[in-house]
Formats: sequence, structure tokens, C-alpha cells
Amino acid sequence: MWNWSVDEKKFKKNHPKQYRLWCLVQLINYGLDKEEKLDRQEVIKAWPKIKDDLDSNKALFIKYLIWGVKPSSNQFTENSWKPSTKKTI
Repeated sequence: MWNWSVDEKKFKKNHPKQYRLWCLVQLINYGLDKEEKLDRQEVIKAWPKIKDDLDSNKALFIKYLIWGVKPSSNQFTENSWKPSTKKTI
């Protein structure tokens, strides 16, 4: 994953924990490279902190994959791409 709008080296050096959470959100929302995989335990541990920053449909899918929570059909949004209104780091 490459992000053009963030100085990742500086972010990682100055805020390593927040950087890792940001990376998880980016990987889930925008996809993994061919060889990249998510660490299930890391996602579980970070879930309370990242769940509100995830695309709603992808968050539902992650909940299904990890905890087996089946979403109802009315939980999916038609247009899953929406600009975030939440202020990030």
C-alpha cells in the first residue's frame, strides 16, 4: 500500500501506535496488495478503535468473518463510498 497524502515515515516515527491503527483502516478500506494479509488477532485487538473509521459495508464483512455476526440486508448501504465526516489524526 502506498499513500500519497501522508508522510508515513514521519507518522510512523512520531506516533507508532496511531500509525498502525491508520494502516489497518487503510488496508481494510482500500485493499491489500497481492502478498499482504491482515493479522486476525491484531484486527480483533484494534477493533474498538478502528470500527468507526471503516467503510460500513466492510466493517459488516469483517464482523462476519471474525465473529460470525450475520448482517441483515437493511444494514448494507447502497453507496458505500461516502466522504468521512470524522476528524482524523
